[in-house]
Amino acid sequence: MFDDEHPGVANLDPDLLRALRAAATEAADDGIEFYVNSGWRSPEYQDRLLHKAISEHGSAEEAARWVATANTSAHVAGNAVDIGRSDAKAWLSQHGAKYGLCQIYRNEPWHYELRPEAVDHGCPAMYADPTHDPRMRQ
Repeated sequence: MFDDEHPGVANLDPDLLRALRAAATEAADDGIEFYVNSGWRSPEYQDRLLHKAISEHGSAEEAARWVATANTSAHVAGNAVDIGRSDAKAWLSQHGAKYGLCQIYRNEPWHYELRPEAVDHGCPAMYADPTHDPRMRQ
């Protein structure tokens, strides 16, 4: 979370990174440590993840419920993080809106993106999975 030498963290959108670090600092006061399992991804790595998901799920349609294309991935754009450890995910689920950090997909409790309006209005309704997200239809 605080390792600026790691590309998965260093290449995140600066506003997202600030929000994550502020949340992580407060969570630490509650004994919770954040781990970024996956942050920024290169397009090549995203393509590999997608091909692996197609192999595992049997079709591109089913894989799309879990892995975006490099052109549509919020990870490739530096706008998403996958948070590890169940206690950190639970903490973010309860407190993330205070920082504008929202779970986007119901089927991915680890995936968070910055929604600044959530600070005042709460997080928007989640999509069932990425196939319901209009951003994925580019």
